[in-house]
This record gives sequence, C-alpha cells and structure tokens, in this order.
Amino acid sequence: MKSAFRTASPATLSHYLSHTRCSSFLNPNPLLNPTSSLIYTTIHHHIPSLNVVVSKPSWCHSLSAAEPHAPPCTAIMDKEFETFRQHLDESGSLRDRIKGVASEMESTNRVIHSLLLLVHQSRPVTEVVEKVQAQIDVLKGLFSQLGEIVREFPGQYYRYHGDWKSETQAAVSLLAFMHWFETGTLLGHAEAEKKLGLDKSEFRIDVEDYLVGICFMSNELPRYVVNRVTAGDYDCPRKVMKFLTDLHAAFRMLNLRNDFLRKKFDGMKYDLRKVEEVYYDVKIRGLAVNGDATAEGIEGQQ
Repeated sequence: MKSAFRTASPATLSHYLSHTRCSSFLNPNPLLNPTSSLIYTTIHHHIPSLNVVVSKPSWCHSLSAAEPHAPPCTAIMDKEFETFRQHLDESGSLRDRIKGVASEMESTNRVIHSLLLLVHQSRPVTEVVEKVQAQIDVLKGLFSQLGEIVREFPGQYYRYHGDWKSETQAAVSLLAFMHWFETGTLLGHAEAEKKLGLDKSEFRIDVEDYLVGICFMSNELPRYVVNRVTAGDYDCPRKVMKFLTDLHAAFRMLNLRNDFLRKKFDGMKYDLRKVEEVYYDVKIRGLAVNGDATAEGIEGQQ
C-alpha cells in the first residue's frame, strides 16, 4: 500500500484524501473507522509537502452568514435589568417612607402604653384618658399620613403591609384596653377605625391585625385584676372573668389556622385562667359576697 501511495499522482491523492476526510467528518471516532485513520497516518508521514484544502459543509456557511444579523443578547439583558433596577429603586424609596412613619407610630404607641400603665396604680380613669387622648390624636395623624403614602401606589397595600402591621396591632390593643376600662365592653373593629380616623378612607385596619390586637389587650387584664383587688375593688375579678369568658367563646367561632393569630388566641385561655384564680381566692374569702349576690339577683330576674 505504501508503494502505491508513492507512485500515485497528486491529483489522485488529493481526491482520495478529500474523500477520507469527509468519512472522518461523518464518523469522527477512529476506533469505528480504523482504515481511514491508518491511511491518513500513512499519507501524513510519507507525503508531508502535499497541501489539501477540505471545504466546510454548507450548513457551516449558513450559520456564519446568520451571526451578524442576530440581535446582541447583552443589549437585551441590559435593557431588561435596567427596568428591574428602576422598579427596585422605586420600591425601596416607598418602603423607606413607610418605615419612617411606622417608626413614629411605634414611638407614639410606647408613650400611650406608659400612660395607660397608670391605671394599675389606681389613678382616676378621667386623668388617664385625658393624657392618652392627646397621644391618640398624634397616632391618628400618623395613620392618615401612612394612608396617603399607600394610596400613591394603588393595589400595593398587602405588599408593604408587613412594614406597619405590628404597629397597627399594638395601637388596636391600647385603644381596646382604654375602651374597656372606660365602658367595660369590647372595642369593635369599626370603632377602632373611627378612633384612628380610618372609617372614611380606603386605608383600613386589617381584620387579622384587629384580632391580634384584641388578644394583646387580654394580656393586660390579669395584672389589672390583681392590682384592683389589692386596691380593694373585689368585684373587678368577676367583671373581667365574665368579659374574658365571652371574648374567648366568641373567638372559638373562628376557624383559625396554625399561625400567629392562633398562638395568640391560645394564650388567651391562660389569661382567663389567671383571672379565674383571682376570682376564686376572692370568693372563698367572702370578699365578693355583695357583688355576687347582686349579680345573682339580676340574673334571676332575667
């Protein structure tokens, strides 16, 4: 075979080599085409001066011609991510404005809470209410300011709701506690919105935030009962126990999931148990006989 390649003409060898290259192109694995590999190796060693040009397949020319006309991928990504950047900048600016107002709401809630703690020291209710009302007016203005910010971006209420949720729950808790020792009744959802100036606005108090705030309010009642009994008000445990019993029964009507609201509701039964223990101590000592007799007489007449 080697002598045949030595005596072959250049045109014959070029034609044969071109055919061999095409076979290798279709079957690039030399193990599956050992004859072509052997012939190519023999030609490479014995005819080094032979220049052979192998043409590219037609589909290679079509791909090369199409590349200059394709749109650059980098330009498309830059344009799209520039839109993302603007969207995130606007969202971050809005969130900073909301957090600024929410921070002021938190500070106001702390002031209101510190003033409401005076009721545990047997301060007159009118004195406490007057001091708290001024701070409630401040809180009302902050809620109005927050509502104006949120209304600038319609449909985004629940997207940023988490930035002021805890402040709303705390505000409802404080308002409900103050309303209870003023009237002895529960602060309704609509009444809470009215106190904060949200009854005629699209920006309202979320129902779940209202319920969590009521659960927070119940945490203050056991301490209030103990302090009132210490001050000589032996009928207070009975009133608070009745209120918490009715409130707990009302919550039982709700189909609560295993979430934060459910955990806070589960804590309400411990508040009720503490008040019941105080009422039991007062009862067995005979300190609430007159109050119980009056209550039993009213219930018998009904």
